Amino acid sequence: MNLALVESPVQLLNVLEWAHRRRDGRLAPSASVPAPSTPVSAPGGTGGAAPSGESGSGRDRGLTVVVLPPADVPTRGQLSRMADLARAEGVTVDWQEARGGAGGPLKAVRRLAPLLHRAGRIVIGDPFSRLVQLLLTFVRASTELTVVDDGTATMEFVAQLARGERLERWHRRGGRRGPREMALAPVSLLARRCLTPSTAHGVEIFTAMPVEPPPGITVTPNGFDWTRARFGPPRLTPGAELIGTSLVETGVVDPDRYVEAVRVLARTHGAARYFAHRRESRDKLGRIAAETGLVIVRPELPLELVARRGPIGATVLSFPSTVVHTLPLALAGSGVKVAVCDIAPEWLRDGAPPRARGFLEGVTDTASGAERLSGTVGGNP
Repeated sequence: MNLALVESPVQLLNVLEWAHRRRDGRLAPSASVPAPSTPVSAPGGTGGAAPSGESGSGRDRGLTVVVLPPADVPTRGQLSRMADLARAEGVTVDWQEARGGAGGPLKAVRRLAPLLHRAGRIVIGDPFSRLVQLLLTFVRASTELTVVDDGTATMEFVAQLARGERLERWHRRGGRRGPREMALAPVSLLARRCLTPSTAHGVEIFTAMPVEPPPGITVTPNGFDWTRARFGPPRLTPGAELIGTSLVETGVVDPDRYVEAVRVLARTHGAARYFAHRRESRDKLGRIAAETGLVIVRPELPLELVARRGPIGATVLSFPSTVVHTLPLALAGSGVKVAVCDIAPEWLRDGAPPRARGFLEGVTDTASGAERLSGTVGGNP
């Protein structure tokens, strides 16, 4: 049995891409998954009821996807819609509320531990997730592991694995470790060992990102073949689209600098719509709409699918982020130009992580399918 643990819409999309790539009869029959408890609606009603544990048409019975949704409404809504697409592909989907109060994680562990122990391969999207790390401690030593993309975090995961460092998100590195981090340190260490290839098990990374893994790890390229086969090509519209980022929310970029850069980009390139990242705050988006005149779009699916379905502008503008690597692949042959705007050093907050500038430059420098915007964008706020 192949068991996937996903916490975000992009992770679930990339699990479908991985399954599409492997759809050659090698997937083993899936073990039955007990029906989840009463479906829980997404907060505020967005996304409707959580998907049931029913399987779809059975074309991928060797794959079970366990969805571990976070609390925020936009992510839950996108995950619900991605779960519908997964079931339409014949994938078994189990929506597991693992964060519902103090007992949520323990209930999830009790329910999933037998499945984790029986699985021949575990597929995960976020090796930095403490919940996923906890679940990995129940995996047999001989279980094969696959890590699918969860954005640019994949680059940092591979780099930390190669350097032998503890697993930590790049924008949190250098900070003090709180009591919770100290308590979970042994779990993180065990997960890191699980994600390191050995004579007992192999580790695969399924990615659209440029990575240089340590010896023993297999890298399988993600070309977004399922996305291109399933959707599009999109109808192109005049002008440009602007893709948002959560760099302000993660404490990396100054909000005033960011809004000014968005304003200049929209004016210079004739952008009319701003596709918000699901983690962008409502206050920031309201300010962008008021100060730039851009129409704010909250995508109901990952941007790769939204863009492929169309309609989409002939030019897509982005700051350094995952989409400057993935959109050129998803939109291959469509005629859409993807362009990336650098983050100027003066945009960084005083408390930004020391590695922020180098990491963001690396994201841009390695985006071979995107054009780099020249000149300075945004002046003093």
